[in-house]
Amino acid sequence: MVIETLSTFPHMYDSVMGASMMKRAQEKGILDFKAYDLRDWTHDRHRTTDDDPYGGGAGLVMKCEPIFEALETLAPDSVAAFRGDEASVRDASAPEIILLAPQGRRFDDGYANELAAKERLLFVCGHYEGIDERVYEVADHVISLGDYVLTSGELASMVIIDAVVRKIDGVLGAEGGAADESFANGLLEYPQYTRPASFYGHDVPAVLASGDHGAVARWRRQQSLERTARWRPDLLEAAEARGDLSPADREYLLTLREEQDAVRG
Repeated sequence: MVIETLSTFPHMYDSVMGASMMKRAQEKGILDFKAYDLRDWTHDRHRTTDDDPYGGGAGLVMKCEPIFEALETLAPDSVAAFRGDEASVRDASAPEIILLAPQGRRFDDGYANELAAKERLLFVCGHYEGIDERVYEVADHVISLGDYVLTSGELASMVIIDAVVRKIDGVLGAEGGAADESFANGLLEYPQYTRPASFYGHDVPAVLASGDHGAVARWRRQQSLERTARWRPDLLEAAEARGDLSPADREYLLTLREEQDAVRG
């Protein structure tokens, strides 16, 4: 997969992309990452990428000219379509252009799977008050991480890139590791333990050391259901609506609710 970013602070990616899983994915040739400096497509002495908003107001707005000039190089088909070139045909190697904004589709594990199936992603990262609205017209995806504000699109893009790259085959060390994580099956992940077996009187559940793989699998499933019911009942309701819960799952949840009701009195 090729992932590119276009921003005014490309060095923000140095530490994240140069360590841990991201570094290994690049060393293995699974990920080709490039961070472009938007200022390379400016022509004034101050390398200006922002200006005052029309109509007044606080803050500065990212200018459309340097962004579109950069896209002429990185995603020319998208720019041709924006200009109304009827003869333009999108090449198979063209990137999916991604912008980060509050009005975007909420990012989740399913969306990460969708993006992981793409061959090339290009994140256009805003800063300051926002981006000139005309840039959104060339976006293939507008994504929101949630109902809060970050300093820049670079931060949001790092989260998305991390969530997407770990979905790609060969990136995680453990085979099928991503399939067992929270949200992969619509539920929260079960608890994890490692040595020592006992720590200040708090012991690892005996079933995990039993060697009974069937019992371990049942315990993990039940713990996943219990955690989801406690912390994210909305996920449990969605799983039920999709038909993802087995009769054994529903029976366990019913028992769990009965026990909780008994405790409440």
